[in-house]
Amino acid sequence: MNNRILSVEKKTSNRFLNMYDLHYENKVGGRGLYHLASRAKDIEGLKMNTRKNNPDGVIVYSIYGEKHDRMVLVRQYRFSIDDYVYELPAGLVDEGETYAQAGTRELKEETGLDFSPLTVDEMYHKPFFTTIGMTDESCATVYGYATGSVSGEGLEDNEQLEVVLADRTEVARILKEENVSMNCGYLMMHFLHHTDEDPFYFLKPGPLQGE
Repeated sequence: MNNRILSVEKKTSNRFLNMYDLHYENKVGGRGLYHLASRAKDIEGLKMNTRKNNPDGVIVYSIYGEKHDRMVLVRQYRFSIDDYVYELPAGLVDEGETYAQAGTRELKEETGLDFSPLTVDEMYHKPFFTTIGMTDESCATVYGYATGSVSGEGLEDNEQLEVVLADRTEVARILKEENVSMNCGYLMMHFLHHTDEDPFYFLKPGPLQGE
């Protein structure tokens, strides 16, 4: 016998995030209640029902500077921890947008910078689940180069953030000393070890892809 969901109840009706109660039976016959947060507006839209992993959001990994020696980060206040955390620029994907279009728009809104996205293998672009133990949210990642001047003109009233163009020394300090989101932290580790010629070395096809 496998775990199975018996029924689902929608508990909230919010614009960006909703709570659902899942009544389930586990593999040994015990019954319980599981709480799920989702971007879905209704039960039919939950990924358990659509069986499609369409991204809710997009994360932007962008490199800045003529020498490709700085990484674009945001130091943002988050209510969930009542503190600041370092993240990559990110946001929700609007209906009809491609990953690249959403990433370009979000980077402009959050930082004022222009974005030139790279075309990469789908295995690097595809949406991954963020915190699967508590939500069905998934995000795609876009990669590319940022240019222009930093500006906060596109920020919403409740967005409190600072744009940080971090070199390797600052990235190392942040990893050691600051609050960092997980996806941002792993890409910061890549940035620490990139070559000056190619900061996106890790996106190249590998031996299992025919090279």
